[in-house]
Amino acid sequence: MSEDDDLRSPGRSGPVDADRSPDDVPTDDDRRRTGRTGPVHQLLTAESGGLLVLRETAVSVGAVVGVGLLLFAISGVWPPMVAVESGSMEPHMQKGDLVFMTEPGRFAADAAHEETGVVTRETGRTGDHWKFGAPGSVIVYDNPGSAGPPVIHRAQFWVEEGENWYDRANPEYVAASGCAEMRNCPAPNDGFVTKGDANGRYDQVNGISGPVRAEWVVGIARVRVPYLGWVRLSVSALVADSTGVRAATTAGGGPETGSTGDGSNPSVESESWTASAGRGWAGATPPVGASPTA
Repeated sequence: MSEDDDLRSPGRSGPVDADRSPDDVPTDDDRRRTGRTGPVHQLLTAESGGLLVLRETAVSVGAVVGVGLLLFAISGVWPPMVAVESGSMEPHMQKGDLVFMTEPGRFAADAAHEETGVVTRETGRTGDHWKFGAPGSVIVYDNPGSAGPPVIHRAQFWVEEGENWYDRANPEYVAASGCAEMRNCPAPNDGFVTKGDANGRYDQVNGISGPVRAEWVVGIARVRVPYLGWVRLSVSALVADSTGVRAATTAGGGPETGSTGDGSNPSVESESWTASAGRGWAGATPPVGASPTA
């Protein structure tokens, strides 16, 4: 009998440790009873092959889902991030920035207008509330009467329905000598007057939108991360190339070109977003990242 035969025990599949009793060595039946040869154990202990790939993929997907859920829990809005696609908010937001936002009611400042959670530029200037290099909140709003995607711009001031707001406006941003020459003046409804930091006209003068009602505000921008938005924009470009549908379009034309009083014209200066988990990206609904464009 060989030395190996001496170290084997009947009914057992491997050599017995010389320092252990043969009865201490688990048999195949023992392993099956404890589940150590089952598919879950094999998946968890695989060191190569398809099971390893499957396990690593599951871990990666789980991590992404976990981060997404955490961000949603903090922000209260989905998607919680948008990717800036063009320059209407320069120099304070650049193309390719990834911007994290929260629902309007979260972390609202004392200077916010009533229950909106939004601090206007007019109020922020006197109350020392600065965000992204200037006074006032940068908001993402979605005008349901507009054919275009949501817009990310700075809230300038609040107007009441019927208000002649010409005297409160910066003359440089209206290109008019009085209310009668301006769109949306007198104000057709209560809401915020908004503007992209790099744009030469208020959104309401351009016809991008009427005064932004409080319920149109999707979120308030909180933090921007440079460059990370390029990943989202690259995916959008691939989708556009393969489907013929652009994930987001860069609005062009002059301040007044083809715009309408209800703000339904897309061919004006604006910063807008599309997303892969909401309506907008190739007809889908907004993703963890969305894409604003000016």
